[in-house]
Amino acid sequence: MDYNRFPKGVPWVRYHGNYKDLNISIVCPGKDAALGVDCVGTVSASILTFASIQALTPDLIINAGTAGGFKAKGACIGDVFIASDLAFHDRRIPIPVFDLYGVGNRRACPTPNILNKLNLKVGKLSTGDSLDMSPHDESAIIANDATVKDMEGAAIAYVADLLKVPAIFIKAVTDIVDGDKPTAEEFLQNLAAVAAALDVAVTDVVDYINGKSLSEL
Repeated sequence: MDYNRFPKGVPWVRYHGNYKDLNISIVCPGKDAALGVDCVGTVSASILTFASIQALTPDLIINAGTAGGFKAKGACIGDVFIASDLAFHDRRIPIPVFDLYGVGNRRACPTPNILNKLNLKVGKLSTGDSLDMSPHDESAIIANDATVKDMEGAAIAYVADLLKVPAIFIKAVTDIVDGDKPTAEEFLQNLAAVAAALDVAVTDVVDYINGKSLSEL
C-alpha cells in the first residue's frame, strides 16, 4: 500500500507496480471512517478520480466494478460489459439545457478491438447514487437506453473527460434490476462469483492493452 501521494486522512488506498510493460496503479475509495463500509457512490468516485489523475498522470483509466443489469436488454448474471456511453439517471434539473447537463451523456474510450478479441459485451451504462430504483430512475434509465446501471461510472467519466484522460468502463452484472429478486439480496448472493469473473475480464483487458497504443484498442 502507498498512501504518500494522497492527502493526509483520506481513506483512499493505492496499490502499484509494474506488470509486463505497464506501470499500473489500483486505487480504491476505501472505508468510511465513521461507519466502516465501502465508500460507494459518485462523490467518492469523482474526488478519488480527480486526485488520482493529479497525482499519477495516467495515460488510461480503467474503471472496473459491478453493476445491475437489465434482462430486457439482454443482461445476465455474470455477464461482463464494456460501456460504450455513460449518463446519469438521478440528476433531475427540469430547466432547458440544464436537463441535458444533469443527464451528462458521455462516450467512453472506443475499444472495438478489445470487444472483438475478448468477446465481451457492450452496452450503455447509467449511473445514480442509489442501489434501488425509483419509478423516476427507471424511466430515466430507459431514456438513457442503458443495459447496466451502477453508482460511479458516469461520475468517473465526467472527471476523466474534464481532465482529458481516456477511460474504459468494465462492469460485471451482479443482479437483474428488472427481475423478480430483491436487488440487495441478489447483489450479495452473487458478489463473490461475479467479482471473480470481473477479475478475469480485467486481467484479459490489461494483457491486451500491453504494448498497444490507444488507437489499437
